[in-house]
Amino acid sequence: MSATALDPARAAGRIYARLMARAAGRGNDAAFASMIASRAVGAGALPPGLGLEPAAFRWLMRHHFPGATFREVLSGPSHAPSVPEARQEERDELVRLMLMHKAGDAPSEVWMAHVVAAGCLASDHLWQDLGLWGRGDLTALMQRNFPSLARRNVNDMKWKRFLYKQLCEAEGIYTCRAPSCEVCVDYHACFGPER
Repeated sequence: MSATALDPARAAGRIYARLMARAAGRGNDAAFASMIASRAVGAGALPPGLGLEPAAFRWLMRHHFPGATFREVLSGPSHAPSVPEARQEERDELVRLMLMHKAGDAPSEVWMAHVVAAGCLASDHLWQDLGLWGRGDLTALMQRNFPSLARRNVNDMKWKRFLYKQLCEAEGIYTCRAPSCEVCVDYHACFGPER
């Protein structure tokens, strides 16, 4: 039995450390390393290549982790499905939303928008679906890559709900029946702790 099968967290930690030893010193190095390491051991819900096209994923690897070529990072299990065609428009809308708020012109922000959108299509908390190791990692990622969008989340709404709420509001769709979040019966579903 492989070490990955025995202790996925420890195996992910080793892959993360190997990636970070090659890190280029860019702002998203640690976030991408966490996602790649988690996916390599079957954690998270991202499709192969973090949901990026193969060429974009190779470019991400060269940009953030020059020289990292070991097999388990580049392949990993392929249990996560690719984006269903019926949800491609939804994913595209999420990407557009984030790109309207990107911090600058770094290619990393574009990749991150695509990766976060891919994570939004899964069914768990966004930080878990992305293969991050805590909600704080996701908050830091959003603040670093999409600062003006992150500033809108003034009440610390769960990120996946927040992103979809932003899409709805941009379309003029207000599905919430309560006059404000604070009096809504679903308040804890949107703002409660994420475990």
